[in-house]
Amino acid sequence: MVSDLTDPAEYEPLYLAGIEKFNECDYYECHEVWEELWTEYRGPSRKFYQGLIQAAVALYHFGNGNIRGARKLHGSVHGYLEPYGAYYLGLHLNQFFDAFDECLKEVAASTENFPKIDLDPETLPEIHLDPPPTTTSGAADE
Repeated sequence: MVSDLTDPAEYEPLYLAGIEKFNECDYYECHEVWEELWTEYRGPSRKFYQGLIQAAVALYHFGNGNIRGARKLHGSVHGYLEPYGAYYLGLHLNQFFDAFDECLKEVAASTENFPKIDLDPETLPEIHLDPPPTTTSGAADE
């Protein structure tokens, strides 16, 4: 059984650092941070982290106009994350999927090889953990 961690003191520091980059829309750096975590990690959250990496890369591709790449990764995000249920490691996955899918709905629906679809910055998903982390990974607090 996959655990549903609720102690914010147990969040992996690289998980939190990746979330910070994700919410800053720095998807490339987010991917790098989470990949560092994923590469070394061998526990039950491995596929979860991989799904988050795929989400960041999908958004990175979308932002750079690589619609085919974004569409391909969109589907894999669900495949990696859905087995973790509605809530995992502080993330309400249904809310995340709603925002992620809304942002990429035109991408997912497109059947063209090279469609021209513009990313709407207003629809970019964010990750907010419940409970929130006890500390931030950034050097400066707000």
